[in-house]
Amino acid sequence: VQVEESGGGLAQPGGSLRLSCATSGFTFTRYKMGWARQAPGKGLEWVSGIGSDGSDTDYADSVRGRFTISRDNAKKTVDLQMNSLKPEDTALYLCGIRWDHRDEYDYYGPGTQVTVSS
Repeated sequence: VQVEESGGGLAQPGGSLRLSCATSGFTFTRYKMGWARQAPGKGLEWVSGIGSDGSDTDYADSVRGRFTISRDNAKKTVDLQMNSLKPEDTALYLCGIRWDHRDEYDYYGPGTQVTVSS
């Protein structure tokens, strides 16, 4: 399994970033995918998930209405569009796979850093 996140960087409060996750080594179309984040000194926080065919999405309360998750099954990628960014969105963002019979996601990539600051 290979997962590589990209698209992070520095954004101003109120700004936008789009994260992307490229994958390989497993049957992408079979599994739910998601994003989580880890802020400095804090635990891993689940952010969003998307069903295998893209029709079912869910979000943490902290990002609902600001973030949008999507996937491209042909390209085996999953994106996270982040709008109206806040300083509290600053974190390392990780792309995860929810395997069959698992209630949680597993994370394999190095993550991409998002910093929101003026």
